[in-house]
Amino acid sequence: MDKKKKSLSQKTARIRGWIQAAATLLTNIHIPNLFKGKIYQGKAKTVCVPGLNCYSCPAATGACPIGAFQAVVGSSKFKFTYYITGFFILLGVLLGRFICGFLCPFGWFQDLLHKIPGKKFSTARLKPLRYLKYIILVVFVILLPMLMTNSIGMGDPFFCKYICPQGVLEGAIPLSIGNPAIRSALGKLFSFKCLILITVIVLSILFYRPFCKWICPLGAIYSLFNKVSLLSIRVDGSKCVGCNQCVKACKMDVDVCKTPNHPECIRCGACIKACPKDAIHYQFLGGACQQKEDSRKPQSTDNN
Repeated sequence: MDKKKKSLSQKTARIRGWIQAAATLLTNIHIPNLFKGKIYQGKAKTVCVPGLNCYSCPAATGACPIGAFQAVVGSSKFKFTYYITGFFILLGVLLGRFICGFLCPFGWFQDLLHKIPGKKFSTARLKPLRYLKYIILVVFVILLPMLMTNSIGMGDPFFCKYICPQGVLEGAIPLSIGNPAIRSALGKLFSFKCLILITVIVLSILFYRPFCKWICPLGAIYSLFNKVSLLSIRVDGSKCVGCNQCVKACKMDVDVCKTPNHPECIRCGACIKACPKDAIHYQFLGGACQQKEDSRKPQSTDNN
């Protein structure tokens, strides 16, 4: 059974790109709408998708969970949403940030950008910026829509309106190309959001997933469940030789041997592919990794 788990983990890690592509297509299945400048408005739009995906995208099949959450928080009729909060808890407990690594369209977009040839930079020294996404979650997703309301008690979706680059990429740009009326109505806010998108694109080429690491409030929510989610990363202490190849392979700056289920881990499987001893694998319903203290010590070179 252990060998089967490791084999399945390695296969899953290897085909991650295909899984990301499939998830993006399923989340945006109404491709013809991109050429019509129209938004799909069927009943499926009331259902949240797992990853960050703009509701206003012409091809979108469902609602972005962050956008839906803000819509309810900023509503004059509702101050708490059991459905969306339950959605976050359910997916968080089941998968944690596996959603970021495998099911988020904007995460895949950043991955593709980072594959563009050129000099790359590590974010290891920029770890304090990780906490920015939690501030954005609290301030722009929760507090501002709730507290800053208009005369009829409605609050703006501040994150979606003023920060999120996904809305420009998937929503505003395709709609403006296909719809002259929308194109003529674009103003300074669109230009400002385009500047944010361009900045994220440039940073994504230079750094690995800067939006996921520093800005995304959805990633911040899922990260809260990483250590308790049913899907986890397990390190077999009896096989680990302390070579730290997993740490070198991790682009999310996680010390896999010490904290395999760190809040920043998106469970991309890079550590699984890098391990020369097949000591790392995905585990479902198995809890977090329980390691022996001596498993962190490198063994003799004869075993490497």
